[in-house]
Amino acid sequence: MEHPDAAAVTLSISAVERDTGLSKDTLRVWERRYGFPNPMRDAFGERIYSLDQVDRLRAIRRLMDIGHRPGKIIGLDIAELHALADTSTGSGSSNRAEADQDTNPDLVHLVDITKSHDIEELRRQLGQRLLRLGLARFVTEVVAPLTQRVGDAWSRGQMEIYEEHLYTESIQVVLRNAISTIPQPGDRPRVLLTTFPSEAHGVGLLMVEALLALEGCRCISLGTQTPVWDIVLAASAQEIDIVALSFSPVMNPNQVVDGLTELRAKLPRSIEIWAGGRCPVLQRRPPPDIRVVTELSDLTSGLADWRHRTSR
Repeated sequence: MEHPDAAAVTLSISAVERDTGLSKDTLRVWERRYGFPNPMRDAFGERIYSLDQVDRLRAIRRLMDIGHRPGKIIGLDIAELHALADTSTGSGSSNRAEADQDTNPDLVHLVDITKSHDIEELRRQLGQRLLRLGLARFVTEVVAPLTQRVGDAWSRGQMEIYEEHLYTESIQVVLRNAISTIPQPGDRPRVLLTTFPSEAHGVGLLMVEALLALEGCRCISLGTQTPVWDIVLAASAQEIDIVALSFSPVMNPNQVVDGLTELRAKLPRSIEIWAGGRCPVLQRRPPPDIRVVTELSDLTSGLADWRHRTSR
C-alpha cells in the first residue's frame, strides 16, 4: 500500500517492533548488514521509520514466517515481496481454497464494510449470518476464512492496523455473545484456552471455544498472553484435561517450539496439550507429545479420541 503521507508520518523503533514483530536488535543488525531498513533520526538522534519502510518490513516478516531467509529477500521492493508471497503460499487444494476466498463475494462484502469503518453494520451483518447458519457453520464458513483474509490483507499492507483491530473487536463481541447463549456447558473434558505471552491474537481461541462448547466441553479461557508457569498453575487449580493454545503466523517459530516444550515438561502427562493456528512451525517440527490441530474440523476427531481413551 502506498501511503500518500508516508514521508510525513514516521514511527519510532519501539513502534516498529510492536507493529512488525521484528525486535529492535534485528532491525539494527539488518540496518548494518543489509542497509535496510534505512531510518532517519529525530531531534534526539533516535531512529524513526517511514510508513513505506514499515510496509516492506511487514512483508519481509510474513515471508520469513513461511520459510524465506531475510538475506535473500530484504533487498526486494514491496511489489517484488508481494509477488513472492503470491507464489509461496502452497499448491493444490490450498491454492484453490485461497482462490475461492479471493472471489467469494460474501467475504469481499464483509471486508469492504470493515474498510468503510461502519462497525455497527459489520456486527449486524455478522449477526445475520450467525442466525442463518448456526454457530458451528458460522465459525467454520465465515469467521475462519474472513479472519484469514483480513490477516493477509494486513500483512500485505492493504489494511491499516486500526482497521484490523476494529474487525477483531467486532468478531470477538459476536462470538462471546454467541458462546454465552449455549445453554448447558459440559463437564468433561475441561479445556483451558490461552496463548503464550508473545501471542496477542485471540480470535482463534474464541473460534475453538465456540466449537468445543458445542461439543459439550467445559471451557475455561484465560484470554491471551499467559506466561507458561501461570498456565501450569491454572491447569492444576481448574483440574484441566486439555490445554489448548493458538498460534498466529507472526509468532516466532523458536518461541513456539521452546514454549510448548517447556509447557509439556511442566504439566503432568495426564493433561494433553493441543496446539493450533496458522504458524508454519506447528506442521514442520512440533515438539513431542503435542497434538497439532491443523483444521477446526480436527477438533471433533480429537475429542472423540480423548473420550475413547479416558472411557477405558
